[in-house]
Amino acid sequence: MRVEQRLKDMGVRLPMPSKPVANFESLVVSGSLVFVSGQGPLENGKPLYQGVVGREVSEAEAYDAARVCAINALGALQAALGDLDKISRVVKLLGFVASAPQFYRQPFVINGASDFMVDVFGDRGRHARSAIGTSILPFNIPVEIEFIFELA
Repeated sequence: MRVEQRLKDMGVRLPMPSKPVANFESLVVSGSLVFVSGQGPLENGKPLYQGVVGREVSEAEAYDAARVCAINALGALQAALGDLDKISRVVKLLGFVASAPQFYRQPFVINGASDFMVDVFGDRGRHARSAIGTSILPFNIPVEIEFIFELA
């Protein structure tokens, strides 16, 4: 099944990518790899969630925030590549979670993006991953994720 059809069946509309807020590219293609810069849980350029997980943001909200990061990454890919079926595999996710000192469930938060990638790409969506806790993220967002994809 085509990726765009799977997204449609899931009720997911991909957004147009936001412009970078600093001196970097939204994504870079190098050989057969596509590196997507850190994506936040933004909608129309505004954070859907703000705060620290385990304090102002619940684990369930952070899981959804990670899913939104993945949706935004696919939006950036679609804008750059024109066709998400050019992706042969999701290679790696690097997730950052703004975490309260007592919050240790970063892997479960980043599952929001990982689960989404598997739902969209099937076995091609299974990937390597790191989930890191940090004290704060830009614009007080609770989750930021960068992605590496492989082109067919």
